Amino acid sequence: MLTPPPTDTLIVGCGNLIRGDDAAGPVLIRLLSERSIPAGVRLVDGGTAGMDVAFAMRGARKVVIIDASHIGVDPGTIHRVPGEELKDLSPPEGNLHRFRWDQALGFAQWLLKDEYPEDVTVWLIEGESFEPGAPLTASVQTAVERVVDEIHAGLEAGDGQ
Repeated sequence: MLTPPPTDTLIVGCGNLIRGDDAAGPVLIRLLSERSIPAGVRLVDGGTAGMDVAFAMRGARKVVIIDASHIGVDPGTIHRVPGEELKDLSPPEGNLHRFRWDQALGFAQWLLKDEYPEDVTVWLIEGESFEPGAPLTASVQTAVERVVDEIHAGLEAGDGQ
């Protein structure tokens, strides 16, 4: 098993670039990559491969995951889920080639055991449209930019969140 390069903070944007607001995570990673990022921070476009996200977490002390959500609240609503609410998640059952961020974290807890990062935070941005070929909606674009600003400010302050 390949071990990713050591990093203090891993920031992963999950989602599908060709499904409208589902692209929030990867778009955020691209916007964040245009800014100055401190040493020890690795940015990853996690796409839709939850298993890859789990493996990428090995060796990171802190992990930040960004993904779109679709739970029925106002589009552009931002949810920040702290690590203490992400303990003891279950790994996925069945098809391991396609699973959500929470299942990726459950799989990573199972896979990495003592190597699981000590600090994990998830940012979710409520989507409006998940149509193939659609761009980000205005409300999600605004939310993505807000989360980029917050994460970047945290990186500059040494917080990483």
